[in-house]
Amino acid sequence: MFYGLTQMVLLLDTGRAMGWHGGLFEVSALQIHGHNLSNDNLGSLQTTSGIEADRSTRLWELWVQQKFLDEDRLDLRLGQQSLDQEFMSSQNAGFFVNTMFGWPMVPSADLPGGGPAYPLSALGARARWRVLDGVTLLAGLFNGSPANGNQDDPQEQNASGTLFPLNGGALAIAELQFAHPALGAMVHAGESAALPRVLKIGAWYDSENFPDQDIATNGVSLADPASSSHPRPHRGDWSIYAVLDQMLWQAPAEADRTLNLFLRAMGTPQTDRNPIDFSLNAGLTLHEPILNRDDDTLGIGIGVAHVSGGAAQLDADTAFFNHAGFPVRGFETYVEATYQYEVTPWWQIQPDFQYVFHPGGGVPDPLDPGRVLEDEAVIGVRTNIVL
Repeated sequence: MFYGLTQMVLLLDTGRAMGWHGGLFEVSALQIHGHNLSNDNLGSLQTTSGIEADRSTRLWELWVQQKFLDEDRLDLRLGQQSLDQEFMSSQNAGFFVNTMFGWPMVPSADLPGGGPAYPLSALGARARWRVLDGVTLLAGLFNGSPANGNQDDPQEQNASGTLFPLNGGALAIAELQFAHPALGAMVHAGESAALPRVLKIGAWYDSENFPDQDIATNGVSLADPASSSHPRPHRGDWSIYAVLDQMLWQAPAEADRTLNLFLRAMGTPQTDRNPIDFSLNAGLTLHEPILNRDDDTLGIGIGVAHVSGGAAQLDADTAFFNHAGFPVRGFETYVEATYQYEVTPWWQIQPDFQYVFHPGGGVPDPLDPGRVLEDEAVIGVRTNIVL
């Protein structure tokens, strides 16, 4: 199965272009083609590739950014933005293919439309303030949903990416970042350089309405034949998260050769309105695994998604009222092993292997509803060409 993405980006330095110093302007578009492997064939929660999406040609981001204060300590960005480009990100996780190493499972499943992340975006404002050397605050306020309404596929509702909805609630997000050693920190004679790490702690709150995972508006389970069939609405939703990137080892005579750890955990206590209440991504990356292959990377990672108590209770109620033996979802886990090989500075080839345990958290097999989906193995190759 083949699927692909062509991304077009125009980035303008306004100082060089028109004498407007400290400014940047960006507009980007996506052309998405091919099939959606996870939705069409696998039934997994944590989709196997970060470029899987509905086939379309769409506007992605459109923003302007301005720097303030001395030493560029503050910048403000306004416009249509995709949050996965800056928030919740891990430098080392970005080498992997699975979607959840980019935009994690909790916001993907819980936010309206999966949140303003590839291939979607939302209007809003983002501020970045370097409070101290090594300490940065990143915060933003965006439209609460990347599409008008939250009932249908948001990619179909805004297929061109040009609707710019401002209805509904608001999504507020803040992230505090700690880098050690701070950029530009001096290493004194006789001291060895500290292995760098970046710790990010953040939270988001969305004021949209969220449907209950099990209870209907008349107070009984949605699986109960006596239910109104309309989920009970809840106002607002939130989550907290932490991201760690830590270098574990650096070759004494080969600075590019490093072993790195990444870890990202995210959770929410509001299990009544969220299908997923916890997700975890972790892994190791080895840069220059083969000596003198400076830009190759070997990685192994894992992702875990836990189905919330409310969603699991609906499964149990479904088994009670309608279908004895209907499975109760629990968790889904995948592991990924990958190798990014640089053919030229503008072309990389990346063989990839993923294995999924309990696809969908343990959902019925559509070809044999009496059984749950069995574990799945996915083998593929990704190629990146940058022009």
